[in-house]
Amino acid sequence: MSTNSPINASSKEHTHKEIMVILGGLMTGMLLAALDQTIVSTALKSIVEEFDGLNHYTWVVTAYLLTSTASTPLYGKISDIYGRRIVFQFAIVTFLLGSILAGASQNMEQLIATRALQGLGAGGLMALTFVIIGDIVPPRERGRYQGYFGAVWGLSSVAGPLLGGYFSDHEQILGVTGWRWIFYINIPFAIASLLITSAVLHIPKVKREHKIDYLGAVLMVTAVCLVLLSVSIYGPQNGWTDARTIGYLVVGLLLTVVFLLWEKRAVEPILPLHLFKNHTFSITSLLGAVIGAGMFGAIVMLPLYFQVVKGYSATEAGLKLIPLMLGIVSTSIVSGKLISKHGHYKRFPIMGTSIMTIGVLLMTRLQIDTPYWQISIYAVMVGAGLGLSMQTIVIALQNSVDFRDMGVATSSNTFFRSLGSVFGTAIFGSILTNRVVHYMSSGFNDLRTTNPSALEGFDTSQLDALTTNTAALATFPPIIKVTALEAFVNSFHVVFYAAAPITAIGLLLALMLRETPLRTSQDYAAAREEAAGESLS
Repeated sequence: MSTNSPINASSKEHTHKEIMVILGGLMTGMLLAALDQTIVSTALKSIVEEFDGLNHYTWVVTAYLLTSTASTPLYGKISDIYGRRIVFQFAIVTFLLGSILAGASQNMEQLIATRALQGLGAGGLMALTFVIIGDIVPPRERGRYQGYFGAVWGLSSVAGPLLGGYFSDHEQILGVTGWRWIFYINIPFAIASLLITSAVLHIPKVKREHKIDYLGAVLMVTAVCLVLLSVSIYGPQNGWTDARTIGYLVVGLLLTVVFLLWEKRAVEPILPLHLFKNHTFSITSLLGAVIGAGMFGAIVMLPLYFQVVKGYSATEAGLKLIPLMLGIVSTSIVSGKLISKHGHYKRFPIMGTSIMTIGVLLMTRLQIDTPYWQISIYAVMVGAGLGLSMQTIVIALQNSVDFRDMGVATSSNTFFRSLGSVFGTAIFGSILTNRVVHYMSSGFNDLRTTNPSALEGFDTSQLDALTTNTAALATFPPIIKVTALEAFVNSFHVVFYAAAPITAIGLLLALMLRETPLRTSQDYAAAREEAAGESLS
């Protein structure tokens, strides 16, 4: 290897064919991480029934979310030091080990612990995928490739609920309990990704003196976990004024301040604060959080509407999400190719956040009897907005930062998007629960006044359980069922009204984005050589 080889970058340009092969390995790894965010939720009912663990079921999802979110920025920094391939493969192996152990779990405690291990691997898979593409493809050409990653997110949003529903609906498959296959299905894909990256992902790096910011890493992970616990678990379960919710949140925020103060002093900070002086980094980080909230708001709330209001099974609800996927996939690929062709990117997040905001507002028109074709149009619009925005802001970010900061900057953007998704899901879920209780109470009070005979002989205590389990709806008399469903519909309206201003903020941020010329192969080679020179000096 030449002594002037750039950090984490190949000394020669990759051909289109080589990039597509590498892309196959990266997309497989990313699909694993994205799929596991959606596949488990539909199988939770079967898991809880087998392990008798209803009181811990939310931890199965949250343990994964906590470790994947908290570890994301660490992977970027560590890969800047040790190289992309070995760190990416560590993430694959960690995820593979977590999947095998999760599938073999014998109780809820084991499952929660192994899901946390899975999440630790997933954080690297999500973060490093974009970093590696950023290493081997110049920004001007990157759009044509990164569009495919939007397709992976779109595919996972549909395939997750579908596969989760299919596996959990079968008591046994090939002599193994059905729900365990949601973890075992990862094994061949993880092995394939490992083999592909071993064969083709040759990204040499310059060795340099380094010092890992261990204290910064501990402070950041602890702060993130405490804040996420208060927002995603204790707030929704115990109430936002509960002592534990407030306690975890306050301590988490205090540790965040301590982390930021420490990072100013650290020799090699986990999250270099000088990045926030970069206008594009700051704007795309905020925009990523907004898009994360919007994406998970749609992916969580729409299937819930299909299952509760329309009465579809989990598998059917997954199929009904295909228009959302088509919106994400088509616009991700088309916008990526147009960026590579014309070199302009700012217009796409502006269009994306505009379309997404309109789509979310149109969701407030959903009723009990809204035809599917109408819902499909709204879903396509939200998906199209996501597809136009998600990958574009990564291209803008990577084009604006120094090559030596590529890993930590890109993984930080993924981190902020993950944070947005957690906060969005928790906030929208709390709004939904709160409004269901309100509209249920007012709806049945009106029914008592206008038609008191409708409630004769009906045990109204069943209504209280609807906020946690809607299965009883199918057994209700028609007029009571309609009243309950109207409460849910009105609650969904409030959620979408709350989501629209958030996506509108995304539009304002997109308008603030500065468009700079995308670096070509020649510019990018010069930037890489400069980074190599700095590391050797």
